[in-house]
Amino acid sequence: MRPSPGVVFLALLLSCHEQNDQALGGGNPTRGKEAIDRYGCNACHIIPGITGLKGKVGPPLYHMAARAYIAGTFPNNPETMIKWLQNPPAFDPQTAMPSMGITENDSRDITAYLYTLK
Repeated sequence: MRPSPGVVFLALLLSCHEQNDQALGGGNPTRGKEAIDRYGCNACHIIPGITGLKGKVGPPLYHMAARAYIAGTFPNNPETMIKWLQNPPAFDPQTAMPSMGITENDSRDITAYLYTLK
């Protein structure tokens, strides 16, 4: 018995979603959006898709996935972003972005969300 076209489509969709998560550093964009809200990132940044405060301390994060650099200096790739989110002063002691105690799992998820911002 052959699977219905709907079942085949759903299986392909789920497969693409899993591959996409791995490409984004293993994070989950939905959980990342929730973590951004929990950590209050929008107190300093304007972040598309995040409601509430619209901070103006840090740069707006529009098109984060398309940027070449993080903080204007560091290569914008998932590994660097994950580490940057956990401890920005370790990269640049003069940065205005504080260490917020973001866990590795949350930083992976936040990275996955930020990389949806093309």
